[in-house]
Amino acid sequence: MSRVLLDTSAYSAAERGNEVLADAIRRASEVVLTPVVLGELRAGFMSGLRRNENEKKLALFLDLSRVTVVPMGEETAHCYAVIKTALKKAGTPIPINDVWIAASAMQYGLTVVTTDKNFERVPQIITMCFDPKGNH
Repeated sequence: MSRVLLDTSAYSAAERGNEVLADAIRRASEVVLTPVVLGELRAGFMSGLRRNENEKKLALFLDLSRVTVVPMGEETAHCYAVIKTALKKAGTPIPINDVWIAASAMQYGLTVVTTDKNFERVPQIITMCFDPKGNH
């Protein structure tokens, strides 16, 4: 595994001690996040009891040289439209934020690392779905 897009659920599970997932993240040559994932993480931090601690851990993670946040723009919007339309036609909708995350994965050719099986419904992307408790 080399270039991956980290979903919110995967980041959270790894931070909670899921060693299988944390190892998969460590082995990736490039780890990408989207503004959507950062927004979901920070919203969670704001409603939690360890906001400052979680923000510091995220800042350290984002400072790693192999971690980047990709921009979202017109091409992302096109990928979103393709995925959203395909899911609607198939009768397999997923949450809107997951569609945006999948759109970024499609745009940049990244494998989504997640614990959320919703991403497996998106035929335009490759996923690595981990059990939240550490199984692959």
